[in-house]
Amino acid sequence: MIKSNIKKEKYYMGLAIELAKKARNPSPNPYVGAVIVKNGRIAGRGFHLKAGDPHAEINAIRDAGKNVKGSTLYVNLEPCAHWGRTPPCTDAIAEAGIREVVIGIKDPNPLVNGKGITRLKKAGVKVSSGILEQESRKLNEVYTHYIIQKIPFVLLKTAMSLDGKIAARTGESRWISGEQSRKYVKQLRAKFDAVLVGINTVLRDDPELTTVYKFTSLQVYKEPLKIIVDSRLKIPLRAKLLKKPEEVIVAATNKAPKNKARQLERLGVRVLAIKAKKDRIDIKALMKKLAEMEISSVFIEGGGEINASAIESGIVDKVLFFIAPKFIGGRDAKTPVEGRGIARMAQAAQLRNITVRRIGLDIIVEGYL
Repeated sequence: MIKSNIKKEKYYMGLAIELAKKARNPSPNPYVGAVIVKNGRIAGRGFHLKAGDPHAEINAIRDAGKNVKGSTLYVNLEPCAHWGRTPPCTDAIAEAGIREVVIGIKDPNPLVNGKGITRLKKAGVKVSSGILEQESRKLNEVYTHYIIQKIPFVLLKTAMSLDGKIAARTGESRWISGEQSRKYVKQLRAKFDAVLVGINTVLRDDPELTTVYKFTSLQVYKEPLKIIVDSRLKIPLRAKLLKKPEEVIVAATNKAPKNKARQLERLGVRVLAIKAKKDRIDIKALMKKLAEMEISSVFIEGGGEINASAIESGIVDKVLFFIAPKFIGGRDAKTPVEGRGIARMAQAAQLRNITVRRIGLDIIVEGYL
């Protein structure tokens, strides 16, 4: 039995957050879970699966059935008060006879942002917020960034040896990180709208950038798009990524061969013309274009040049460095962040909110820029 009111609220909000995580990737919508409690018992549960589907609150109300009247609803994000792809959740909550709503955080979407709380209160529903606030914010860091900044949330991932190498001097790089790390990365990819690599990675490794999940026509989960930064369209037409051309976006400059662009488009690949910056793709302009396409999150798995360009341009929000307990050596072996580099230490990009953990034999350093 849960004794204190605070403990009770944290417990049920924790359940709502765990329910929200059942959605693989609801982009461009947020992760939302809802728990309905009546007389100290859980009467209904629900989560939002994908854009266009019923919201978590609606699924929980349906699950509760006749037990919904006079209940308390726990939801990690403020219920919507506007018509979007679905009707306002606030109206459904009030009509169902829910007595109280406990919220994790306000929805930063300007269409909501407090309006849901106001609408519920006007309908006579008791509302409180700020329960497991930090956990609720982290859960929807991608959504919050995208909805406010109007640009995708970018995670940069790399794997390196203990001496800071991402490949042997020959260019061979399979595998630096361990099997558990590689499986974890495949799980992470599925939670992003797109995975981005540079053309050098394609030419060197011919990757498939798969997830651990098997997607079929019966499943609603979508594979992340594959974005290739390829200024001059050097990508081979037999590259493994082109086996599913409808999932591929190639970003090129106007100096790329028009004939190659037409060949790729005939295959079903989407070719984006992005302005150049010092003869290379302006990666910030690329991110703005992706945002227009409702791509809210990008997972960068590039080599040293792409990583350097991304960090220097300021588009990276979060980094994930896998450090394997290996020594590779070699003055010519590639490193995770190359480019021109800084002239003075005061210019170094500094991580904040750092966490360090183990996965198998590897160490993961995670932080925000």
